[in-house]
Amino acid sequence: MPLINVKLIEEVFSPQQKREIVEKLTDTMVSIEGENMRGVTMVVIEEVRSGDWGIGGKVLTTQDVRDLAQGAPVG
Repeated sequence: MPLINVKLIEEVFSPQQKREIVEKLTDTMVSIEGENMRGVTMVVIEEVRSGDWGIGGKVLTTQDVRDLAQGAPVG
């Protein structure tokens, strides 16, 4: 039984986007392991508090991720 654990910074993705993440990751695993595994393929989305995530020694916030999604450089 595969378990896919996704960590995201809080308040970046909408509930609809999170549903889409679950659906598409499940579909991807099923394409590898076979349709019979769909019912036991688990996806867990965990949200990390803004500022509790770091990349390259620098703290990342919800706003940083939103800016990045809009094309702003990291850092």
